[in-house]
Amino acid sequence: MTPLRDSRPKLLVVDDEPLNLQVLRQILQQDYQLLFARDGEKALALAQAERPDLILLDIMMPGITGLETCQRLKQQPETQGIPVIFVTALSDDRDETEGFAVGCVDYITKPVSAPIVLARVKAQLSLVSAETLRTTRLQVIQRLGRAAEYKDNETGLHVIRMSHFAREIALAAGMGEADAEELFNAAPMHDVGKMGIPDAILCKPGKLTPEEWEIMKQHARIGAEIIGDDSSTLLQMARRVALCHHEKWDGSGYPQGLVGKAIPIEARIIALADVFDALTSKRPYKEAWPIETTVDYIKNESGKQFDPELVAAFIQALPKITAIRAQLLDPAD
Repeated sequence: MTPLRDSRPKLLVVDDEPLNLQVLRQILQQDYQLLFARDGEKALALAQAERPDLILLDIMMPGITGLETCQRLKQQPETQGIPVIFVTALSDDRDETEGFAVGCVDYITKPVSAPIVLARVKAQLSLVSAETLRTTRLQVIQRLGRAAEYKDNETGLHVIRMSHFAREIALAAGMGEADAEELFNAAPMHDVGKMGIPDAILCKPGKLTPEEWEIMKQHARIGAEIIGDDSSTLLQMARRVALCHHEKWDGSGYPQGLVGKAIPIEARIIALADVFDALTSKRPYKEAWPIETTVDYIKNESGKQFDPELVAAFIQALPKITAIRAQLLDPAD
C-alpha cells in the first residue's frame, strides 16, 4: 500500500545552536514537516533542494550570517519567493531595519514563545496561500481567455492589446492603480462566452441572419455563467465585464439594454478598448482602419455607444495607447 503523502507545510529551521533547534522542533513538529540546518551554506543547499514553504533563520551564525543567507536566497529565482522569518536575540531597531532590507518578512525574538512562533508562522503561510490562490485565479482567467480566442477569428494579440488599452483608459478616467490593474487582469475574459456559440455561427464568413445574431448575442450571458459567482473581486469584475461589455450608453446594447451609468464602469471601459482594437486591426473580412478614422468614429459615438467621460479619458490616454499598439502589432499588420 502506497503511504499517504505528508501534506503539511514544510519549514526549514536554521540555527547554529542545537538547543535552539530542539526548542523549535518541539513547538513546530506537530503541525509542520521540518528540515534543519546549522549554518547558512547548508540552509542555502536545503532551500534549493527541498523548496520549503517558509524559513526560520537565525542571524548570528558562524560562516555566512543569517542576513547574508537571506540576501542570497532572495537573489536566486528558485528561492526568492520563500518567506524568511528571522529568529534572533538581536532586537535593536537598526537590526530589524537591516533584516527587512534584505528581504525578511518578520522577526521573532529569542527566547522564543511557542504561541508567538506558531502565530507568526501561520500568518505568513496564510499570506503565501492567498498569493498562490490569486496567482492561480489569474492563470485560470488568462487561459480561459486564450481558449475563447481559439473559437473566434481574433488574433492572439488582440486580448493582450485591449487589456493594456483598458488599463490606460481606466487610469486616465481617475481609477486607482489597484482597480486598473484588476481590470487589466479581468479583461481577457470579456469574450469567454463565445466558447458556447456554435462554430457555424461564430466563424461564419458572411453576414449573420437575424436568428443567428440572436444566438451570437447570447455569448454575454454565457460568459457570465461560465465565470459564475465567486467571492474574488477579480472574478466578480470579470463576470461584469463578460456580461455587460456589449451594453451601450444610450440603452441600445445587449443583453440587458442598460442605460448610462447603470452599465458597470469596467464594462464601459472594455467596450471602448475592444472597439478601438477591433477597428484598427486587420481581419479576414476587413482591412484595418486608420487610427484617425477610428478615433473620429469613437468621438461620433460619444453619448450613443460610449460613455462621454470615458471617451474624453480615451483621448487623453491615446498617446500611450498608440505606443502600446505599435509594440504589440500582429505579424500580418
